[in-house]
Amino acid sequence: MDFLSNLFSQAQEWLFESLIQPLMFSAGMGNLLVDGYTATGWLLVGLIQLLVLVAVIGPLQRWRPVEAVTDRAAIRTDMIYTVIHRLGLFRLALFFSLDTLFDNLFGALRVAGLGTFQLDAMWPGVTDQALVSLVIYLLIIDALNYWMHRGQHQFEWWWRLHSLHHAQRQMTMWTDNRSHLLDDVIRSVIVVVVAQLIGIAPSQFVAIVAFTQLSESFQHANVRIWFGRWGERLWISPRFHRLHHSVGIGHESTGKHTLGGHNFGVLLPWWDMLFGTANFQLRFEPTGIRDQVEQGRDYGHGFWSQQWLGLKRLAGRA
Repeated sequence: MDFLSNLFSQAQEWLFESLIQPLMFSAGMGNLLVDGYTATGWLLVGLIQLLVLVAVIGPLQRWRPVEAVTDRAAIRTDMIYTVIHRLGLFRLALFFSLDTLFDNLFGALRVAGLGTFQLDAMWPGVTDQALVSLVIYLLIIDALNYWMHRGQHQFEWWWRLHSLHHAQRQMTMWTDNRSHLLDDVIRSVIVVVVAQLIGIAPSQFVAIVAFTQLSESFQHANVRIWFGRWGERLWISPRFHRLHHSVGIGHESTGKHTLGGHNFGVLLPWWDMLFGTANFQLRFEPTGIRDQVEQGRDYGHGFWSQQWLGLKRLAGRA
């Protein structure tokens, strides 16, 4: 783990000094070099993720696809979402819009004597074991993601935004980041606040987010893969998550036009198993939303139309 961490740090330093730092100086942003170095880490993580997508998951999709690719335009739109998120453009926008607010909030809490809670310090010796500490925080964030995901389906206003993610009927490894930007902001704010409150170190937070994103890309892949009877109960597979996207199965209660569904987990199926939302049927069903399939509801075809229609749905006008 130390070897990988050192290798990543060296690559981050090289990328920052060779590209990012000169660009920041030329743009008159020399006062933000520390933040620029952090952003370089996110950029490097995104580049590594894109490499894995193209070199590993892409060939798997061609090897054992669930369905033939018939709508390449929809996939190209999903690729735009992936680039926005994985190369740090979304995080850059959050930095300039919300970072000062977060700094003021947590600064005020510290002044009031309410510093962040170092959760991993509750177990003697754990603070000296980076891997164990990382696993603890990973479990907490994954549980948080499960409940946020259920909220996206249970609260009507949130579903009006999140439904964009489910409206992709040509689901591939690029679909993970297909979501309304306002939905992304809501989820990001919740995760950042929780991460700060329980004391996740910045490097650990980057690792958790990067690992989670890469796993989610694989889960959304157009690939006929499952992990077997026991493996399915240890980690979420493309089959398990595809059921969550399946029409009338994963995100809508069976036979009804009400929200509900199955398989809300992000990394671990344990939360679905614990709270009765798991569906382990060995099926690979078509993806989409019932009103989209049965009533022809339009969720948009290009990036901007999808964002605009999401706002209209939120306002009850679409």
